[in-house]
Amino acid sequence: MAPQTNNNASGSGTSKEEATVKAPSKGLKKDDKKNADLSDEDIALKQQLELYVERIQDPDPGLQKVALESMRQGLRSATSSMTVPKPLKFLRPHYGTLKAYYDTMVESEQKKYLADILSVLALTMSAEGERESLKYRLLGSETEGGIGSWGHEYVRNLAGECAQEYAKRLNEETEIDDLMDLVKDIVEFYMKHNAEPEAVDLLMEVEYLEILIDHVDKTNFRRTCLYLTSAARYRPGIDDMVLLDIAYMTYLKYDEYSNALQIALFFDNMQYVGQVFTDCDDLLRKKQFCYIVARHGITFELDDLMVEEDEDRFLLQDIINNTKLSEGYLTLARDIEVMEPKSPEDIYKAHLLEGRASAGVSVDSARQNLAATFVNAFVNAGFGQDKLMTVPSESSSGGSSGNWLFKNKEHGKASAAASLGMILLWDIDSGLAQIDKYFHSNDNHVIAGALLGAGIVNCSIKTDCDPVLALLNNYIDKEDSSIRIGAIMGLGIAYAGSRNWQICRRLSRILKDAKSPLDVVAFTAISLGLIYVGSCNGGVAQTIIFALMCRRESELQEPLTRFLPLGLGLLYLGKQESIEAIAEVSKRFNDKIRKYCDMTLLSCAYAGTGNVLEVQNFFRHCTQHLEKGETHQGPAVLGIAMVAMAEELGVEMAIRSMGHLLQYGEQNIRSAVPLALGLLCISNPKVDVMNTLSRLSHDRDAEVVMAAVMSLGLIGAGTNNARIARMLRNLSSYHYKYPSLLFCVRIAQGLLYLGKGLLTLNPYHSDRFLLSPTALAGLVIMLHACLDMKAIILGKYHFVLYFLVLAMQPRMLLTVDENLKPLPIPVRVGKAVDVVGQAGRPKTITGFQTHLTPVILGAGERAELATEKYIPLSPILEGFVILRDNPDYREDN
Repeated sequence: MAPQTNNNASGSGTSKEEATVKAPSKGLKKDDKKNADLSDEDIALKQQLELYVERIQDPDPGLQKVALESMRQGLRSATSSMTVPKPLKFLRPHYGTLKAYYDTMVESEQKKYLADILSVLALTMSAEGERESLKYRLLGSETEGGIGSWGHEYVRNLAGECAQEYAKRLNEETEIDDLMDLVKDIVEFYMKHNAEPEAVDLLMEVEYLEILIDHVDKTNFRRTCLYLTSAARYRPGIDDMVLLDIAYMTYLKYDEYSNALQIALFFDNMQYVGQVFTDCDDLLRKKQFCYIVARHGITFELDDLMVEEDEDRFLLQDIINNTKLSEGYLTLARDIEVMEPKSPEDIYKAHLLEGRASAGVSVDSARQNLAATFVNAFVNAGFGQDKLMTVPSESSSGGSSGNWLFKNKEHGKASAAASLGMILLWDIDSGLAQIDKYFHSNDNHVIAGALLGAGIVNCSIKTDCDPVLALLNNYIDKEDSSIRIGAIMGLGIAYAGSRNWQICRRLSRILKDAKSPLDVVAFTAISLGLIYVGSCNGGVAQTIIFALMCRRESELQEPLTRFLPLGLGLLYLGKQESIEAIAEVSKRFNDKIRKYCDMTLLSCAYAGTGNVLEVQNFFRHCTQHLEKGETHQGPAVLGIAMVAMAEELGVEMAIRSMGHLLQYGEQNIRSAVPLALGLLCISNPKVDVMNTLSRLSHDRDAEVVMAAVMSLGLIGAGTNNARIARMLRNLSSYHYKYPSLLFCVRIAQGLLYLGKGLLTLNPYHSDRFLLSPTALAGLVIMLHACLDMKAIILGKYHFVLYFLVLAMQPRMLLTVDENLKPLPIPVRVGKAVDVVGQAGRPKTITGFQTHLTPVILGAGERAELATEKYIPLSPILEGFVILRDNPDYREDN
């Protein structure tokens, strides 16, 4: 009935209209078939739109304008609905007709209106890559209500075409002003409609991010900045810095200083850090900033612009210097009742094994005593008491009789004396007093250990009087190499990241002296690399290069020589392209060390960046079949882990790729893969990695076995993981006839129970956003030493294991009040959930449990307050968090 009525109505019009309606019979049949599937309402709409198409082509401007207005209104109401717009479907056959007519029109308001319609129709009808929607949008009118009145999908399509057009115009070097005006409109629409990720993506594509700050407001700046910081991890080179710079300025604009500080630390930009302190006028918030800076492990001096009052400045500087770290750590230990010292036997739990395991103790007593020294040091780290070193010599406790120190032989005494520094970690006053007695020993190894122990006690702690510097400085130039190494290594650990020019001047002399022994030179290079980690200091770099070029060719084959390029690499840790000049210089090195140096420098420079191209470069080196004696593939495998550890997706990809290296790689690659897995999952025992390492711990190759066992300790470090504990107990039984393998098992057991489960080796903190350079440096040194385990760790340089102290941090959340006193409150601890780009206020944790602070945080866990009584001054609840009373809180009746 509807079509007949319409024909009668149109029949009273002109003959042209009749001709339009009366189509050939075949066409009518097709139309009838199509119309048979439509409702009466749809048929009426279809015919109405066809009439509009006809009227738009009418020579009468008035009729034309009415038809255009009606069609625009119909399209606008349809595209703003949640269903598929029917007008787009019905107008599809007429798109070509309207385009052809548009080209014949003279410039007028009607032509712009038709351009608006064509722009919307092109959403579904234009050919791939033609960008006709954008073309007609730029030719169209100023739409009343903005481009958003045509619907969200239309705006999204325009955004995509803008990005393509920008790339095209950039290549052709043509004007882009009209395009940028449209981009501003799109961004404004996105920001008003909770589509911040789309706005950021578009601005990244057209390289126009600077306008983002003008479009954020108090309701959306947090979501915008969260997306910016997350996207930065996947952007190459300088682009990620641009994103973070926008986020930093946005946070400052809205007084979110803690978040701005974290970005400043990510940049390693001390000027930005100072700006945060200067801009903020709240002393309590500045105290929280100091805790964040202290956790990052950098040296930072406050001035009177940042904190005006001298008394306040001294208090804040004390927090930055970590002087309260030991106190907070022991508060946690007392709260969960783990202060009771543990002996190595408590860790080994040999009684749980069959009888044959006990026979292993007597096979090599000196080596097992040395292992017990390390286990005791790791387990009781920071507690100030143990059952071997701090007990009076006349007492007998935990199987110890007499002085434990002299149950070790020669260089073992050095590690035993240094272990006292681990036990008294972060407690400078008590620590130095107890170590002092060993400085008067007649045994050079004991003095060397005491010097190293003094440095370990001072790790992560800064003091104005610098007692460790004054003490160790006197021993740097002694004749005995072991004493010199103890003093040099102690300085490196104590002043890591400090960029202390006094130490640099003293140590540089050793490197410039061609007569210095190789082992002294190697540890000097490492210590200088630690003190100037990530500084790109050209002077120190030249000194290390000079020392490397002065070594005789025979010395370049020595295992310790690897520490020279590593010390050089640490200077450029995470600094990416800054390494290029030094990499060019390294090409002049002797062939025996050149490739090793290249791999080491690249792995350090791109550590923690997630740079995919560098990962591919390392894989390419791992595919080569080498001549005997070449060792650069080991650092290449470690480089894969160092670069890929930046974000979770990269970690998963790297873990999967390691399986291929195990399957097809040569022996030196296979022995490095477990170490790389250990770094990728440090203090994070993932089941699949645990199973892989368990399998490798029974490999035919002894070096692969040792690396796998050590990595089991690394992935379980400080977690007390029961499954790894069982694996290691079984391995101690399995390898009881092999002292070297048993030694590795014991070290792994000590790492597993690091700080009785209160410490972590993970260099990432602040919800995995920040990477502590000193922590990563300590791990990398230890892993490079493990590349030749027999010569270094199983030789006389086992004290290299103490470099791990640089990465040791309490994995705690300790809430304090405004007077910095512990304040127990309920918190929810659960698995962290990624909420980037999600609308609304989604939950940030799942599977949580409620505890009273202080609490221990595991890998991948996040905490949030379970009460509204207090407001945390840190956006991320880790480490020390200051709480402020919530003025809006009211107790329920």
